[in-house]
Amino acid sequence: MIFDLHVHTTYSDGLLTPNEVIDLAVKKGIDGIAITDHDTILGIEPAIQYSKRIDGIFIIPGIELGCVYGDEDIHILGYFIDYKSPDIIYETNRLKDDRILRGLKMIDKINALGMKLDPLEVKSLAKNDYIGRPHIARALVKRGYVDSVQEAFEMYLNRGKQAFVERHTLSVKESIDLIHRLKGIAVLAHPGLLKNKKAIEYCIEKGIDGLEAIHSKHTKDNVKNILDIGNKHNLIITGGSDCHGEIINGEYLLGKYYINIDHISNMKGRIK
Repeated sequence: MIFDLHVHTTYSDGLLTPNEVIDLAVKKGIDGIAITDHDTILGIEPAIQYSKRIDGIFIIPGIELGCVYGDEDIHILGYFIDYKSPDIIYETNRLKDDRILRGLKMIDKINALGMKLDPLEVKSLAKNDYIGRPHIARALVKRGYVDSVQEAFEMYLNRGKQAFVERHTLSVKESIDLIHRLKGIAVLAHPGLLKNKKAIEYCIEKGIDGLEAIHSKHTKDNVKNILDIGNKHNLIITGGSDCHGEIINGEYLLGKYYINIDHISNMKGRIK
């Protein structure tokens, strides 16, 4: 069974609704997807309810929790989580409130640099009370201050740049422990993109269950190195597109990067 285990929706910084993501997955001919929005579980239930109207598509309830190791962002994916647990509802509500405040502070910094962004304009590019850096970046593109989202990050929104604001996150250990309390599987997202490779060993020390080897931004060398580390430590190997709904080179990423879940026994056994 072919699954794309890394998909975002409009409930975080994706451009497609849960329904649209599922329709795209069906069109791509894959068997299932994991909904892994950033720091929120609100897109899971709509996706599951919509999937019940379609034969042969499976939805894995997931999340992507943002953490910091040193001065670098680390993302922990959680699969098969109990998304109705009071624990995850409390934590994600707290993270959402902090993210909105952070977004407003970043908009203030952008305006202090002589540009003009209206918070309402940024919110119009976001959905479901979620404001992330990609929404601010898209607003900067729309206003003509930068030519691309990537340029917005490189000039203003990345750590160390003029408009960056640090946000509250769970620690790596707190994220892994939370996923385990939710009866989920914790996987380090896109480890090949990490500048500090010690972060991978740190996550292993803290109890990570797996590594994401297949990813839209991983090179062949990245994949090989991750497979070697995963085999050495007897970790689960996963894969996904990290689709945010953009059309890249004429097509969506969803369905181009995937894993055969039949090869992951403790995941296949949870598919209902």
